[in-house]
Amino acid sequence: MKHKIKYKPTKEKILITQEIKDEYVKDLGTEIYISEEKKRREFGVHFTSIDIFRKFILPEIKNILHNYSWIDLFAGEGNLVLPILEIIPKDKRIEFFKEHIFLFDIQKEMVEKAIAKAQSYGIPFKIAKENIQIRDTLQNYPDFTHLKYPPYHITNPPYLYLGYIVKHSDRNLKYFSGPNEGYQDLYQIALINDLRHDIEKMIYIIPTNFLFGFSVSNKIRRDFFPFYDIKKAIIFERKIFEFTGTNVCICFFERKQKPSQEPIIFKALKINNKTIEKEYRLSPKNFYRAGSEFDEFVSSFKSSSPLKIKFYLTLEEVKKNKGPYQVKLLDVNTFSNGYYKVNTYSVNERLYKKLQQNPLFVRTLDTGSWEGRAGIYNVKETFGVDGIVVTKEKYRTHPIQIFVAPELSFDDLSLLKNYFNLALEYFRDITDSEFMTTFKYSDSDYVRKYLGLSQTKKLLETFPVHLMSSKTKEILRILIEQKNIEGIKNILLDLKEKVRNQATLF
Repeated sequence: MKHKIKYKPTKEKILITQEIKDEYVKDLGTEIYISEEKKRREFGVHFTSIDIFRKFILPEIKNILHNYSWIDLFAGEGNLVLPILEIIPKDKRIEFFKEHIFLFDIQKEMVEKAIAKAQSYGIPFKIAKENIQIRDTLQNYPDFTHLKYPPYHITNPPYLYLGYIVKHSDRNLKYFSGPNEGYQDLYQIALINDLRHDIEKMIYIIPTNFLFGFSVSNKIRRDFFPFYDIKKAIIFERKIFEFTGTNVCICFFERKQKPSQEPIIFKALKINNKTIEKEYRLSPKNFYRAGSEFDEFVSSFKSSSPLKIKFYLTLEEVKKNKGPYQVKLLDVNTFSNGYYKVNTYSVNERLYKKLQQNPLFVRTLDTGSWEGRAGIYNVKETFGVDGIVVTKEKYRTHPIQIFVAPELSFDDLSLLKNYFNLALEYFRDITDSEFMTTFKYSDSDYVRKYLGLSQTKKLLETFPVHLMSSKTKEILRILIEQKNIEGIKNILLDLKEKVRNQATLF
């Protein structure tokens, strides 16, 4: 029996206790339904609103409705297909439904809701239940060879990452065995199933990591894109599902006439606090990953003899290097009320000099203001301290001290910092920050992003300031002030070639 707990509307925050931890609060004044959140986590289900279908999908298919069988193998309540009936004349809806609409879902209650919705469009119960069925389509793909019209799959498949499944949802592990071994998410199983069953056209609402992810999506893109093109995409950088902040995109897929390793080129609308149109080129050389300009640059421009970069100053290192020198260190594990705690430590000469010689830190996370964008900053100028210490756990999102070898002069460190920040903003501009990870939706002028430490290290490795002559440094200083990226690229390529040639001689 479904429990219902009613409460009066209040402006105060609602405390959800241990007893109702599997419940969710939809809006103040509504009822709390036990186990709904648990179902979402178990099945990876996030229901699509009819508005998404009406605004972004229906305009693309309304002129071809009678040419295809419209199917959804993960139909939920049917919001991605049943609204087609709204533009079918009432006296023709039953016949259209019989021949053109086929829905499936693993959950009985969802099938019942979809049948009820079909009835609201005038479809008799007996006919509705013939074409709307309970089925685990990830494991038991339907046979569509008997259909009068070719299947066109419109779906919002389940999203459930394999890493989460291993820890929390053993029932879903079965989908990742046999030929599906190596895929990383349930939606990827859905895509590869459609490929194996020769579905010609599909419209998928899926996480944007399908386009922009690294290892999580490399295999599915490598296996999928030799057979399919993207004809169009809509990329959302704002929340469209009630219970998840996962970035999603709507991809319009079309099967190629024959398999090809050619790059995939398509136009997409990106929607956040503004809407822009952008062209993407997905190359097999980079696992068909979108926003790859940054990765191509750091790969092509990595120095033959790069700087050696290390991150983090730990409390353990501070304790091992006690001595007579006083230093003020920012404790990144004690953030409270908008401030970090600062402690004074007594350290030996070695650690004191190390801190003096390495005054830079990386802010991996946008703060929401233009002055606090991800990038490299000076510790003393920003925080008024000598260093940044980790006293407990290392987190990738707090300020992180950078240690560089060989030792660089203050001027060289300043040049390195300015180069890094210019290059980072350049790639954020040309890729709309797509090489970075979206951190949080906000009302700021840009979508807040996270810069990985590996990305930080790779970009620093393209600037071997320790190998540059004074003349080269001066030229680069001017080019950086002018924001002349192409001129900087030319200098770096020439330097890389010189270093390579010198290495060959020895």
